[in-house]
Amino acid sequence: MGATGYIGARLVPRLLEAGYSVRCLARYPGKLASRHWSTHPRVTIVQGDLASSENMASLMRGCGAAFYLAHPMASAGDDDAARDAQAARRFVTAASEAGIARIIYLGGLGDADLEPGTHRASRGEVAQILAGGNVPVTVFRAAMIIGSGSAWFEILRYLVERLPVMFVPMWVSTESQPIAVRNVLHYLVTSLAQPQTVGRELDIGGIDIVSFRDLIRLMAEARGLPRRVVVPLPVMHPRLSASWIELVTPVSRDVALTLAASLRRRMVCRDEEAARLMPQRLLTAREAIDAALRKIEQHEVESIWSAAGAIPGDPDWAGGNVFVDRRSTIVNATEQEVFRATCRVGGSHGWYGADLLWRLRGWLDELAGGPGLKRARRNPDTLDYGEAVDFWRVTAVDPGRHLRLRAEMKLPGEALLEFTVEPVGGSDKAGPTDHVRACRLEQTATFLPRGLLGLPYWYVMVPFHAWIFNGMLRGIRRAAEKTAAARARDAAHARDGGPHTT
Repeated sequence: MGATGYIGARLVPRLLEAGYSVRCLARYPGKLASRHWSTHPRVTIVQGDLASSENMASLMRGCGAAFYLAHPMASAGDDDAARDAQAARRFVTAASEAGIARIIYLGGLGDADLEPGTHRASRGEVAQILAGGNVPVTVFRAAMIIGSGSAWFEILRYLVERLPVMFVPMWVSTESQPIAVRNVLHYLVTSLAQPQTVGRELDIGGIDIVSFRDLIRLMAEARGLPRRVVVPLPVMHPRLSASWIELVTPVSRDVALTLAASLRRRMVCRDEEAARLMPQRLLTAREAIDAALRKIEQHEVESIWSAAGAIPGDPDWAGGNVFVDRRSTIVNATEQEVFRATCRVGGSHGWYGADLLWRLRGWLDELAGGPGLKRARRNPDTLDYGEAVDFWRVTAVDPGRHLRLRAEMKLPGEALLEFTVEPVGGSDKAGPTDHVRACRLEQTATFLPRGLLGLPYWYVMVPFHAWIFNGMLRGIRRAAEKTAAARARDAAHARDGGPHTT
């Protein structure tokens, strides 16, 4: 359970490497379609939701062990905590009915000691519910996990890269024992073959016991940046810390509040039982940071925190005025080249035009409590179903043909942005196979206004659409045609460089 999340998406291929067969239970199986392991003969993907599926036991039947990795990253209120607890109870009951031999759960250090109503306290309650069932449980408790795409790593990286001077709460000096994501995965996989972990609660951490101030220094050194000045403040409420983190990093306020609150308590392993039972080379904090940075530089980020969680359905377009802005252009490139250029929108690449307007809209969204333009993506050249792209979410991907984004920005309505690629004829005979040369790229923005501000919002934005959307189309066309031209040159060089006779 949780194969689409940050840890679960990395755990599956490690289990396959260890020789296990894996059944992935996911609310949105489409999120796994782009994973290279999704078509592996020992992988089965089934659709299911702990909150609503009635046949959970039948979906689990035949499995020897179950990983419970389903928990939200947001700060848990009363309703969220109650849903988490109910989901855990349903899981325990289904696991017992299905004859599961054991459950493995990943929680946090200090979860059980926190005040009720917080996210980490909710995770502690989940661990207690799982352990209270008929199926033996192994509970792993980790502090901050350092890996490319993890929420902790994104916070640390953006703070260091953007702020030479930081005013921070006193908890910046609280000790913690961070662990590299690869070490976490080793523990999870190895525990399956280690009977002494059954029914145990095991703390896991890296070699170093450090403060967040130390991690700031290590990140600056790893990035080759001057030493950052850290100024602790005697009074700073976690909500103020969360707002500050949200302003500077891609992490949302709710997630930032969860993480900031957790740093107020010391998170250090109580013993070294996990390392004794499942020995491995534990990375230092600096080694974990270096490894994560290499993955980002090489575009090899396996999973990212922002891709986890629910994907809202498309807006209900029935009733009221629905506004549509549709534009198209002809591109002298293959469908694949056009689609690849389209998938580069957002993130560090930008939106192909009107960058000032995009940055302004992102800044306004952040002020209103939205995600803005800071959310990182797993790969700068590809997009997967469910992935976040700045203040959009990918809700449909048909490679080479169609991409649909749903707005998650703060606005008085519901909005979609869609791109469709269609061939319009012509072919390139230079290669071993024919490829469509010319394509039509159609871009459609749809908006359903809500409330009194919906209509004014649309009409205020209409004058900017020509600048924004036409610029985006032109930018995608230029990028795709540049790729096509390079392909043609390479093909010509290959022909010219072939064998000659005299």
